[in-house]
Amino acid sequence: MNKYKVKDIKLAGQGLKNIEFAEMQMGALMEVRKEIADKKPFKGMKIAMALHVTKETAVLVRTLKAGGAEVWITGCNPLSTQDDVAAALAKEGVNVFAYKGETNKEYYEFLKKVISCKPQLTIDDGCDLVSEIHKNYPQLIPGIIGGCEETTTGVIRLKAMEKDNALRYPIIAVNDNKTKHLMDNYYGTGQSTLDGIMRASNFLFAGKTVVVAGYGDCGKGVSLRCKGMGAKVIVAEVDPFRALQAAMDGHRVMKMKEACKFGDLFITVTGDLNVIVTDHVKYMKDGTILANSGHFDVEIAVKEIAKKARKHRKIRPFMDEYLMPDNKRIFLLGEGRLVNLAAAEGHPSDVMSLSFCGQIFACKYLVENDGKLKPKVYTLPKKIDVKISRLQLKAMGIVIDKLTREQAEYLKNWETGT
Repeated sequence: MNKYKVKDIKLAGQGLKNIEFAEMQMGALMEVRKEIADKKPFKGMKIAMALHVTKETAVLVRTLKAGGAEVWITGCNPLSTQDDVAAALAKEGVNVFAYKGETNKEYYEFLKKVISCKPQLTIDDGCDLVSEIHKNYPQLIPGIIGGCEETTTGVIRLKAMEKDNALRYPIIAVNDNKTKHLMDNYYGTGQSTLDGIMRASNFLFAGKTVVVAGYGDCGKGVSLRCKGMGAKVIVAEVDPFRALQAAMDGHRVMKMKEACKFGDLFITVTGDLNVIVTDHVKYMKDGTILANSGHFDVEIAVKEIAKKARKHRKIRPFMDEYLMPDNKRIFLLGEGRLVNLAAAEGHPSDVMSLSFCGQIFACKYLVENDGKLKPKVYTLPKKIDVKISRLQLKAMGIVIDKLTREQAEYLKNWETGT
């Protein structure tokens, strides 16, 4: 009997339909499933996961099970679980502990439930699972082959752990795959962030000024989509090269405090904390909307804003109004958490197919190199990224050229010149 804690097991029927629909759009991952179902690389292993419990993640769970694994999963954000999907996983015998709207206490209780399986592999999104194991369950570390990390924020934390010599087992930064950056961060975050904002607020982008904080891969994708919807984009950055790139891409670039005077909508995608604080809010217009698409709810100083506000009320399911001392109304979406998952469904299934191919291949790589890797943060070999690209091209029905022997030799030859 599996163990589970979900909102309502009766939602499983709808969850199964959603998972089935996702599988139709995740051709690359389904090819990987065939491969590992035959070879069973995870036979007899327990895999602990802290990921957004969505229909796409359910397809990953099914694929790991096909490869022989016993999966234990919880969420990595209190508002990102799709309750029907969690119920469907429970029905299928997965040990799942997750529901939308968990308290902070429940969030960590569920992490502990997953850790209790004594995993050989961990799959994380944000590093909370790895951090919890290192801080409170160090006795389990000798039995852990390694782990994988899904997102930028988690990789930042892991590299900090590595720098402090605190990391005690090897981690593959799946986030750093080129296929992950391209599809998930750039195309996925760009589209799903706007989807979450529109569902939460019915905001019209055309003719509005949108301030995007951060111009990494996620910020680039968000800015491009906002511009495509007819918005005027202002970028706030701290990195000179990224600021230059934003300017060359046609966006206005300025300090956040200056941008506050112009923005109708603010979107944070930095991976850092206190990007928007009350000192910024006092310069904003009445009716300004704030949204975050970074992993943790620290980019917008929600508690600080709430403390300063004269009044707070919920306007819509994922929209809160804060009446500030000067009678200015500020609207916060998704409680300052990942707006694309708090107020919508996250990235499209096609996008997550590539990210989760990376997760499967990362787990395989760890198993195949058990005992050979130091406790460091690694990136998958280039050939695996190339394989993922080929799988997605195949799923899309695209056939590309190959180098001729002459062309391949020319690229290797340093002596041939003008």
